[in-house]
Amino acid sequence: MDIKDAISTRHSVRKYKNLPIEPEKIEKIRQFINECNRESGLHIQLVTDEPLAFSTGLFKYGQFSGVKNYLALVAPKQGKWKETIGFYGQKIVLFMQTLGLNTCWVVLTYKNIKNAYELLPGEELKMVIACGYGETNGVQHPQKKPVSDFFSDERTDKKGSLPTWFVQGMEAALMAPTAMNQQKFFFTLLDNNKVRATAKFDLFGNAIFDLGIVKYNFELAAGKENFQWV
Repeated sequence: MDIKDAISTRHSVRKYKNLPIEPEKIEKIRQFINECNRESGLHIQLVTDEPLAFSTGLFKYGQFSGVKNYLALVAPKQGKWKETIGFYGQKIVLFMQTLGLNTCWVVLTYKNIKNAYELLPGEELKMVIACGYGETNGVQHPQKKPVSDFFSDERTDKKGSLPTWFVQGMEAALMAPTAMNQQKFFFTLLDNNKVRATAKFDLFGNAIFDLGIVKYNFELAAGKENFQWV
């Protein structure tokens, strides 16, 4: 599967089969994570064969079952890291999709098993991503709002149609997972192929995580050689 194909085939999955991730895939994922950590300054880790995080009480609220593998999204306590976590977390998620694995972003409904991953001084666990072989491949949420609700064309010269790369980017952005499927993001197309992406107000701040996820989908589909973020 091509990484771009993973955008449309990847859906949130909460129920997993009792199947381990093969050692060769674990190695590929960890190598990819290491590359992402070097680029981003994050400390993301793959936790395998650890069933306690989704085993009891509140942690079953999200209707998760069979989860024994997850990404621990670790970042420095200080600084603005939410968008970076979303961007690189989604990059890893789509890579895992190309390996035939399923995933689900999880903000609250898990238990923090502190000995399952490494924390360096000044770091903390921000959230996790469940992963493994799903009982199903999940389904895409129906898109209730038109794409025109999510962007504005602010170019000085608006003659002609929108650039193909921008249309493809927006289509991919709308396929991105967001908290409660609220899609609290907005894109602005500017002169000289510049693009601004912003998050709308969100009481819990999840929209900033979502913005990073959405921006990765957009960038991957649009081609980062075709535009510049501002």
